[in-house]
Amino acid sequence: MQRITFHWSFLPVLVFLGLWELSARLFIENPALLPPFSTVISEGWRLLESGVLPRHFLRSLFRVIIGFVTGSAAGLFMGILMGWKAAAHRTLHPVMSLIYPIPALGWLPVFMLWFGIGEILPIAIIFMCSFFPMVYNTQTGIRSVDRDLIRAARTLGASDLKVLTTILIPLALPNIFTGLRLESGMAWRVIIAAEMVAIPTGIGALLMRAESLVRLDIVIVCLMVLSLMCFCFERIFLFLERKATGRWS
Repeated sequence: MQRITFHWSFLPVLVFLGLWELSARLFIENPALLPPFSTVISEGWRLLESGVLPRHFLRSLFRVIIGFVTGSAAGLFMGILMGWKAAAHRTLHPVMSLIYPIPALGWLPVFMLWFGIGEILPIAIIFMCSFFPMVYNTQTGIRSVDRDLIRAARTLGASDLKVLTTILIPLALPNIFTGLRLESGMAWRVIIAAEMVAIPTGIGALLMRAESLVRLDIVIVCLMVLSLMCFCFERIFLFLERKATGRWS
């Protein structure tokens, strides 16, 4: 019979939830200010059964995946180019240094004028959120590879493409996956903010609607979904990183 073990890392979470439940029931006179945890779970289940939460969640998930994949792919290509070719680095690095510090949401007014309020707007915001960190992490990882390894490979007759695919990219994978983990969480934070400002559907829109109705229980449900998705995306990329680099890291 398999033995069930208790993970002590769960204990602080259980204590926090218990204190939340007791404090809300014993010390908060107005439940609208802080609903008990059990009330939040009950409301989350009601939203799930009614289809409201899945409908808004799937809209946000679709936008995150499209923007994240396209932004990461473009950033990966640009980062490889800047890390591999010194001329590309000298040409593009000053421009990237000027644009990279701009917060992703800082592009929201510009994109609203360019694309209007529609599906392309949050996707474009997530693209910007994903693109620049991937460029930075990828080109940093490639440029940090020991140049003696590159010279040794070329001495043995390896072509530029062989050097890139067998030395530079594999050794840069930890940096690349670090960028992906950071971007995945940031993409969910950005999509929530973008939907709160301009989009009528999605978790952010549901959160804003709940705030206007003073439904803090629904607001907390939305925040819990955000937290869960950030955690899941980070764990997925951590798993993929271990699979990709576990043989030699």
